[in-house]
Amino acid sequence: MNIKVCGITTMKQLQQLDGLEIDFVGLNFYKGSVRYIGDKITGKEIQNADFDIKKVGVFVNTGYDEIMRTVEEYSLDIVQLHGNEKPDLCSALSEDIEVIKVFRIDATTKNVDELLKDFDDVCDYYLFDAGGQKETLGGSGVKFDWDLLVKAKIEKPFFLSGGIGPDDTAKIKAFKHPDFFAIDINSKFETAPGVKDMGKILKFVKDLR
Repeated sequence: MNIKVCGITTMKQLQQLDGLEIDFVGLNFYKGSVRYIGDKITGKEIQNADFDIKKVGVFVNTGYDEIMRTVEEYSLDIVQLHGNEKPDLCSALSEDIEVIKVFRIDATTKNVDELLKDFDDVCDYYLFDAGGQKETLGGSGVKFDWDLLVKAKIEKPFFLSGGIGPDDTAKIKAFKHPDFFAIDINSKFETAPGVKDMGKILKFVKDLR
């Protein structure tokens, strides 16, 4: 089971996650987020560190040039698009770096595959998060109905996100889909926004794997 921890804001915790063999870490570059990393960790600090963990830059409605400048500055491995980005941007970025496109799922979502159809050829992964929380754009602690994904074809590796907590390991293990690739955890493992409880993460990893 691949695990992504999103919303890290300190080098110490980034190093700790790398030591726990977490697969992906999310670094949030959306200035409206309480987990914005741009004024907390510099690109130089990241470049001078030796990590095995894959660094995912989280962006919201950001232009190509700014994203690619940040990719270079922070040595990012993947970009995650969490806003209303169009397929054209995904396509342009995917020429240079792997792309995760986020889709927010809520009670009004009837057909997941319909949401995805324009993005099939222009990104590498999908991430499904809870909808109806646009003011937070992630880290809301809210779940959506995973059965909507079970009924969908999807046909691309996807991250499952949205309100996943330390007590959800049994539910995660019971969730079945051929394209289910990774779990994305965030606010349910925090003592404060951007500050992770490493004890909870360690236990979660052991229980899940």
